[in-house]
Amino acid sequence: MHIHILGICGTFMGGIAVIATAAGHKVTGCDANVYPPMSTQLEAQGIKLMEGFSVDQLSLKPDVFVIGNVVTRGNPLMEEILNRGLPYISGPQWLAENVLRNRRVLAVAGTHGKTTTTAMLAWILEHAGFRPGFLIGGVPENFGISARIGDAPCFVIEADEYDTAFFDKRSKFVHYSPRTAILNNLEFDHADIFPDLAAIETQFHHLVRTVPANGLIVSNGGDMNLERVLERGCWTPVERFAARGGWQAGRQSADGRFAITFDGHRQGDVQWPLLGVHNQLNALAAIAAARHAGVAPALSIEALGTFANVKRRLELRGVVNGISVYDDFAHHPTAIRMTLDGLRNKVNGARILAVLEPRSNTMKLGVMKDALAGSLADADRVFCYSAGLGWDPSTALAALGARGEIHGDMTTLVTAIADTAKAGDHVLIMSNGGFGGIHEKLLARLNAAHG
Repeated sequence: MHIHILGICGTFMGGIAVIATAAGHKVTGCDANVYPPMSTQLEAQGIKLMEGFSVDQLSLKPDVFVIGNVVTRGNPLMEEILNRGLPYISGPQWLAENVLRNRRVLAVAGTHGKTTTTAMLAWILEHAGFRPGFLIGGVPENFGISARIGDAPCFVIEADEYDTAFFDKRSKFVHYSPRTAILNNLEFDHADIFPDLAAIETQFHHLVRTVPANGLIVSNGGDMNLERVLERGCWTPVERFAARGGWQAGRQSADGRFAITFDGHRQGDVQWPLLGVHNQLNALAAIAAARHAGVAPALSIEALGTFANVKRRLELRGVVNGISVYDDFAHHPTAIRMTLDGLRNKVNGARILAVLEPRSNTMKLGVMKDALAGSLADADRVFCYSAGLGWDPSTALAALGARGEIHGDMTTLVTAIADTAKAGDHVLIMSNGGFGGIHEKLLARLNAAHG
């Protein structure tokens, strides 16, 4: 089969391209911005990429066009596909019909921690010798790639609640038919497509409806929103974590060790360098899901001891004259707070300089601006980048007082951070995008200033 992917350079659609190629399909694709690292990864797979959405691409005559959710009505190529009545399908549906149908799917859903938990679960199965396929919304350090087809029945997928395509407004995860489903947590997000929390809960309810009676749902028992979803109807056994009687994690010691218990019985101790209670909860979910796939908890615990996390999750990008610079994907207030809490537990009383680009669609709409200052409370200094935001963050961050600064210019922002930072400081940069290459710019500026 020849598939032509519209919007191929996104992490999800690029992952489909890699998997489809490994499955023996001919793959071509296009995007508005064809650039590294995704373009390099795809071209290395022999995938021909095209810049833009020209109607000339119809001359490729693929068997089907696979449509990413970045494509909207008005896109010239999409309009001509519709005008000519050519076959098209969404990415999640193509994946479900051509890859997942005969696999044992383990899906990881939730507002926060999907990427990390999916990576943990894939690594546990790999460590246990399963050689799973996976599609992850980031690059796990243990694998160095975000997607592979695998050669075993198991397929681990990050189950996103964002919509599928312009013609299919259901969440992506309703297509995956998992045998094992993790429900990590649930909060309001994606204000560009969901009017309120209840609308997201309905999508999670739809996911619950697709899990068979001989499957397993692993759910965060401390999340009342998820409990409300399950109360709407559940036909599958449920194992809870972060709840009495289910999977629980003990307090993490200074050397990164914490105990894992299930139904009150100790399963072993995880020891790793990851920070934060949120990562302990991710571990519980992954261990429970892996157990359902046939991996003993002791072996999962052993695997997590060698888990190397995912790029852009408190990733240390460099240290200059005692100033540490981190990169993190956090963009929702809850994720910002949890990331800061994890770093604070590591550095204790050292200064944390938080640098935030509120660029998600939800942030740009200003829906969660009232929670922003509270989420940053653990930082000693806060630098907010306001370019392209569409609303003035000064009121939202007013509670921070003199600790907060707002900059609309990248050069000015980098200079302000560099002038403030001193030996022993930890600079935490948070954004769900590239943030204009600020990490390299700041490290270069620090080198120049302290060289």
